[in-house]
Amino acid sequence: MNLRPKIDRQNQLVVRPPVVHRETQRYYDRYETLSRVLDENPGILDAVHRDVHRAIKSINRGRGGKRFRYTTDQIFRMILVQAIEGWPLRETCLRIDDGSILRVFTRIGMGPMLHPSHLCNMKNAIRPETWRTVNGLLARYSVRRGLIEGKKVRLDTTAVETNIHYPTDSSLMSDCSRVLCRLIGRARDVDPDAVGPGRLQHRRTKRLADQISRATQRKKQVSQEQLRPTYEKLMQRVERTLSWTSEVSTRLRLSLHAGRFGVLEHAMVQAIVQDLAHFAGLTERVLDQTRRRILNGEVVPSKEKILSIFEPHTELLIRGKAGKRIEYGHMIQIQQVEGNFVTDYGVFARRPAQESDLLASVIASHGRLFGRPPEVLAADKGYFPGMVALRALEKNVELVAIGKKGRRTEEETEREHAVLFRLAQRFRAGIEGTISYLKRAFRLFRCFNKGWQHYVSTIGATIFAHNLVALVRLET
Repeated sequence: MNLRPKIDRQNQLVVRPPVVHRETQRYYDRYETLSRVLDENPGILDAVHRDVHRAIKSINRGRGGKRFRYTTDQIFRMILVQAIEGWPLRETCLRIDDGSILRVFTRIGMGPMLHPSHLCNMKNAIRPETWRTVNGLLARYSVRRGLIEGKKVRLDTTAVETNIHYPTDSSLMSDCSRVLCRLIGRARDVDPDAVGPGRLQHRRTKRLADQISRATQRKKQVSQEQLRPTYEKLMQRVERTLSWTSEVSTRLRLSLHAGRFGVLEHAMVQAIVQDLAHFAGLTERVLDQTRRRILNGEVVPSKEKILSIFEPHTELLIRGKAGKRIEYGHMIQIQQVEGNFVTDYGVFARRPAQESDLLASVIASHGRLFGRPPEVLAADKGYFPGMVALRALEKNVELVAIGKKGRRTEEETEREHAVLFRLAQRFRAGIEGTISYLKRAFRLFRCFNKGWQHYVSTIGATIFAHNLVALVRLET
């Protein structure tokens, strides 16, 4: 039985050009150090291999017996190059194909480059749990080498947006109509009788949505009462499309049970029926929230809103940041020690009610990694748990440098003006730079992958790439 190769130890012949610039030498040295760190942690490749192996088996089934030639080690290193450099996948493949040092690091030598679509499939195959595992392995390696001590820890939260357009009721209904019409058109190509002779009229629906959008963008304010007739027409068209979708889905299911299709057509119809059911459910939610808000005048809670039919897990975040009061994505937490190494992170499907509720888990994860609680815990005022809970934390942590919101007593003012407290707050400010660095250099300002699982995986991959770069700095 041929098992999937995990790593090829044979050195590939690549001609390295002479170094003529100091920055070029640093670039070479960085990737050589990264390669050594990965080789010293074989458990990382073992964890990734299990996920990649399953994806490669599915690719091989569609290649007519041709064997996938790339090892897990090569694929994982290509994914790391994409995460470290912040390039799109297609540009990553072009840069690796054209760069000698990247060919050496990825160990493809003078061989052909992997296709971007296959690299995308491999990246999406790595689960969020695997990224959390490899981040833990890298953190334990750093502790064994004495690169991080964990005496001080700092925390902060930030928002990472999902890849959606600005959500309005009219644009969401237009999206629903477009997707449902597209799926009905696919069903007509496979089984015209199930769809019938009716005409798809998405253009008229889009025209109504654009009419609402233009009216709301005029300098002269337009009230919702003036737009109410247009909204009603738009909703009626979407409801008719939704009703048609239900009829088509029912007929396709009956045809599937009757065994009217061949093997390929059967699989295509099954996929269409699943997509119709998925987007029909989302369309019903969009119509419901539009009816409640526009026609009934209700205030729909943000937890009940759907902000995108393509990324329905998206959460509305009101964080009060200058220039960006509302963000659409999810909140993440960064936990960092000296040397800018991120020891743990959290991705929240729903924003926690109080950031102070996260402090216990932070101290627990720090203790599991270092075998002891931190000496200094620094965070911003959003983490303030109250003076009673803070005194309880100080039984395990020598200094809890978290400022209090609102008015302070003389004792609280004296506490926050102490020299050690102010030094700890200066240390805390460093995590703001890390968050900025993650968003600028590693493109963590927005997740361009679709779906909740891929969203969490992208966060884990970016943290892992950041920690690898941080280790290079710590070792030099």
